[in-house]
Amino acid sequence: MSSERNETILSNARVVLHDRVIERGWVAIGGGVIAEVGEGDAPERGEDMGGDLVMPGLIELHTDHLEAHYVPRPKVYWDPVAAVVSYDGQLATSGITTVLDSLRLWSEEGVEDVDGQANVLAKAISSARDANLLRADHFLHLRCEIPTPRVVEEAQELIERPDIRLMSLMDHTPGQRQFRDEGKLRDYYRGKSGGLTDAQLDVMFAQRLDYQKKYAAKNMREIVALAHSHNVPLASHDDTTEENVGEAIRDRVSVAEFPTTMEAARGLHQAGVRVLMGAPNVVRGGSHSGNIAAVDLAREGLLDIMSSDYVPSSLLMAAMQLPKHAPVIDLAAAVRTVTKTAAEAVGLSDRGEIVAGKRADVIRVHMARDIPIVRSVWREGIRVA
Repeated sequence: MSSERNETILSNARVVLHDRVIERGWVAIGGGVIAEVGEGDAPERGEDMGGDLVMPGLIELHTDHLEAHYVPRPKVYWDPVAAVVSYDGQLATSGITTVLDSLRLWSEEGVEDVDGQANVLAKAISSARDANLLRADHFLHLRCEIPTPRVVEEAQELIERPDIRLMSLMDHTPGQRQFRDEGKLRDYYRGKSGGLTDAQLDVMFAQRLDYQKKYAAKNMREIVALAHSHNVPLASHDDTTEENVGEAIRDRVSVAEFPTTMEAARGLHQAGVRVLMGAPNVVRGGSHSGNIAAVDLAREGLLDIMSSDYVPSSLLMAAMQLPKHAPVIDLAAAVRTVTKTAAEAVGLSDRGEIVAGKRADVIRVHMARDIPIVRSVWREGIRVA
């Protein structure tokens, strides 16, 4: 034990390290960082964790859940700062201490959704941060829909912000990638928009195909160049074919979000690109779009990172369930997919594991009938939930 006075000692805990679990140990926190970690009895009286898990705070790279708080019903727009604060509270109580808020850079006529609101939400996040209203540490992830007229312009408006940590290259043109089955895309929009007719969807799909021909190639070059010139990591999205994999490698992406086939995931992983899959995919037992299951990738050693996507609580649930679905993955390895590996993918080397000198972003998790319950959350050593 160092001579420096520790602010907090978490004792009698199962401590999840990056490579193993200390079945009975303790963690000392001081000055906002992890001071020491040990096994057995703590050298000083601490806060008794009652045998609960103590692990790094979760790190979320891709969640568009903020939109559900900003537009809780079609055409109902909430106060954007209040929406951010509500969303942030849900993240923190789900164990997420660092988040990349995914903002969509595209607009689409005829869809009741959050389109073209990236600037509004980015400003709201800054306002909430400046007012010290946030529990989690927030960064931005720009989701760039490549075949749209204004995506480059919208990205340029935001790219100078210091909190941008990731840009994803997205293309939801019907008949490819996630929605190779056009019927799945029709089902998606019927549910998401409150019920578009087939005639309306025909018009929308025709426009998307036209946009791809007009804008995709040029926009892709410009968005990739913009990201590289500002040292922002890139993510590919819904890679399906060998051609998609080759494009991702060409563009020097760091993360591959939601590859849809085993072949694509294997090619990306072998090229050193970190493969990210949705935690809801694990919890539900498969993809809602009918694509490859995350647990199948995990069994093949191809799953590197998980994201809560549209359900914040799914991130911790999936990490706890993953060893059951893929016995080759132990608890420490499962937790890495939602902490250390995610942090490294976007250059956040100061967090994501319980080791001396790293940020004291720590959560206490109680398991109740195989359901993980977040009992306490510390961000830089300060309890926030």
